[in-house]
Amino acid sequence: MRFRQVHLDFHNSELLQQIGSRFSKSQFQEMLTLGHVDSVTLFAKCHHGWSYHPTTAGAMHPGLDFDLLGAMIEAAREIGVRTPVYVSAGLDERLAEAHPEWLVRDAAGLSPTRQDYLQPFYRLLCMNSPYLDALIRQIEEVVAANDADGLFLDIVGEKMCYCHHCIAALRGEGQDPRDADAVRELGKRVYADYTGRVNEAVRRIKPELGVFHNGGHIRRGRRDLIRMNAHLELESLPTGGYGYDHFPLSARYVQSFGMDFLGMTGKFHTHWGEFGGFKHPNALRYETALSLANGARCSVGDQLHPLGLMDEATYRLIGSVYGEVAQKEAWCAGASSVADIAVLSVEAVSDADTGFLGNGSDTGAVRMLLEGKYLFDVVDTEEDFGRYKVLVLPDAIPVGPRLQGKLERFLAAGGKVLATGKSGLAEEGDRFAIDLGIRWIGDNPYRPAYVRPDFPLPGLGRASCVFYARSELVELTGGTTLGHIENPYYNRDLFAYCSHQHFPNSPADAGPGIVESDNGIYVSWPIFEEYATVGSYVSKAIVRYALDRLLPRKTLETDLPAQGVVTVQRQEAFDRSVVHLLYASPVKRGQGIEIIEDIVPLYGVSVSVRCGRVPAEVYLAPGRTPIPFDCRQTDGDDAFIVAFRVPELNGHQMVALQF
Repeated sequence: MRFRQVHLDFHNSELLQQIGSRFSKSQFQEMLTLGHVDSVTLFAKCHHGWSYHPTTAGAMHPGLDFDLLGAMIEAAREIGVRTPVYVSAGLDERLAEAHPEWLVRDAAGLSPTRQDYLQPFYRLLCMNSPYLDALIRQIEEVVAANDADGLFLDIVGEKMCYCHHCIAALRGEGQDPRDADAVRELGKRVYADYTGRVNEAVRRIKPELGVFHNGGHIRRGRRDLIRMNAHLELESLPTGGYGYDHFPLSARYVQSFGMDFLGMTGKFHTHWGEFGGFKHPNALRYETALSLANGARCSVGDQLHPLGLMDEATYRLIGSVYGEVAQKEAWCAGASSVADIAVLSVEAVSDADTGFLGNGSDTGAVRMLLEGKYLFDVVDTEEDFGRYKVLVLPDAIPVGPRLQGKLERFLAAGGKVLATGKSGLAEEGDRFAIDLGIRWIGDNPYRPAYVRPDFPLPGLGRASCVFYARSELVELTGGTTLGHIENPYYNRDLFAYCSHQHFPNSPADAGPGIVESDNGIYVSWPIFEEYATVGSYVSKAIVRYALDRLLPRKTLETDLPAQGVVTVQRQEAFDRSVVHLLYASPVKRGQGIEIIEDIVPLYGVSVSVRCGRVPAEVYLAPGRTPIPFDCRQTDGDDAFIVAFRVPELNGHQMVALQF
């Protein structure tokens, strides 16, 4: 899988004429070369349902009079650029218009993507209808007729569908279409049938051709869906609604699978489908560096003009970034993550569909760990917990018998947990399934409430601090209190209110709020979701205090500021570890769009890494500039602390520890 990819969108209304009329092989090649592009995803069929090659299985765009796809593949191949091919699978407006009986329908009989039929947008097609046969014929034709390097199928996933095909299927099985669980399970089977039939059709023609089914988000906890793909592409446009939290959360989950994967951002100022929009070069620098730091290759989304002429400004922008990526690739290939902590994803244990942004607990946990400079992975219940020293159970992890057994084995082997909110409670919700030194009493009737930590908070000392989420009431059964709950005098309502927001804290002790036991630390409210929604400094300070107690021997420590990101990637084939340091500060512009514009350099960032051996050298990559380092052996565990300073961090800096 290549490091410097472009995803070349091409969706064209039938109203447009002269499609591809200004395409030029030489200009196409010049732009790819200018952009340092080594792989470009080209369009066979778009959302409008038009094909860009001669076809008998579909319909070529009425404004196109030659094989544009074939010409692009030939041009790219001549300069050594790979060419995966795109087919819009879930959307085909031409067929949606001709066969409305093939559409996905919600319970009201409307299209989920086009509730108002007077508004312009595409409509989803149901894979449980004859549309799937038509789609497979299109795919077979594309694969057989073109020398593609992969197949990208878009806008697919498990759907809740109430079309007459799905209702008939449910009733034929003796199930009730009014049962949401039955509809959801049918959607899972329909999607599995779609991926199975498509993958088999491709294998029959070109067994080596990899297929990726894109749904816009890699669902945590659904390894069955992940295994349907040859590789993964993490669609994550920060300015397109995803923000800068989404990609690290997704990447820290998928890297441990050992599959090739890439981070897909865009050159757009906003989202897909934007003509004439450009993000700042520094934003694209940061986003591609974030991919490399998390073990991913890079993909930048672009949109080709209907006339087929590549935009020079776009490829000048991409080239300014991909030129740097090309120099860094050698220190990123074949990398695996180094992590002390695992975050068990709430999404991975939940049936709720929270969309590509996921839930606040996962987001808050990842944000805190990034800001605290901890090395971590995001995991599901199938992961081997024994690879980690600390397991975070954020806010809402119910514990059934299977997970209980895994947790008990992890704890018996010396692992520690940080559990918050309702995490750790048995699935019945009436008791803790693992020993955290406490007994569950019930929900705290007061909200918001306060916590008074028994330890000083940085910059504050000892204080009683408000938190807005509902807490749990617990009592000690062997644990030690690290912080006490204090309730307000009253809950705020019409006949009892005080000041602008809530009553102040009563100094009476309302029970333990932070508890330490032999197995770890428990915090009695959903502190990670609280951080995702409120961003409280106190919440982060409490979590950092807890993690530092549970993890006295961290692999990495640094004075990189909160907005910085640090990861450690291990390249076994080269016997080296690579520390990635990134620093940029997104700001909000317009209607909540996160923008990176200025990258302020940092100087003299200190880093220390716990290693099993003394490195032969430490140097800045890709320039291979040696930097001085100190090395001392630790007491009691035969490890070495390798300490060094990074002279300058300008957006992204890699430091190689060569053994």
